[in-house]
Amino acid sequence: MANTAKILLIEDEKNICNFIERILAPQGYQVFSAFTGREGLEQINTLRPDLILLDLGLPDIDGISIIEQVRGWSSTPIIVVSARTMEKSKVTALDLGADDYITKPFGTAELMARIRTALRHRQNQNAYPNKRYEVEDLVIDFERRLVKLKGQEIHLTQIEYKLVSLLAQNAGRVMTYESIISKIWGPYADNDNQILRVNMAHIRRKLEENPAEPRYIFTEIGVGYRMREE
Repeated sequence: MANTAKILLIEDEKNICNFIERILAPQGYQVFSAFTGREGLEQINTLRPDLILLDLGLPDIDGISIIEQVRGWSSTPIIVVSARTMEKSKVTALDLGADDYITKPFGTAELMARIRTALRHRQNQNAYPNKRYEVEDLVIDFERRLVKLKGQEIHLTQIEYKLVSLLAQNAGRVMTYESIISKIWGPYADNDNQILRVNMAHIRRKLEENPAEPRYIFTEIGVGYRMREE
């Protein structure tokens, strides 16, 4: 997606709005601002933005409620930009349908990278699913269900392959523990993370040169996992 994308910023602090607009406008993005939750919901309906940057601490409507409402009828990417650092807030926002979560204060490069990732996922969803994941020495061919590292085929169990495939097809995005468990073991599975952690430990031993310093799959402590993007 070209940088003509429309980005709606729902944020009550005008200095932050101005700061983000100064970052995005020179890149060609069209930036629109809403300073309350109600104004933001109205603009989502009328503007139909390509991406939403959402603060949770709005003066009238909590940002969590906005995510719930928007996800009732729209798949527009939502990146939460919030000062809330509690894991519970992150998990709730992501499980309700936010695509990503950035904690204030944030770096310019980080914000731009997250925006590019979210827009790219939207474009891929509208076109066709990715058939291949390739980052450095790791290649995953989804059609052939084949995983290679440094040219050598890596043998994964069925569950391990499903986990790697899920993360790779959502590369760059945080997948919460609960969402991963639901997608792999079903919506009625026990939300105990132990079985997930055990499988991830096995996967890292197979894919990572040094599992303690991963290159491909990163842990968002208390929240979930993120696969490195191309």
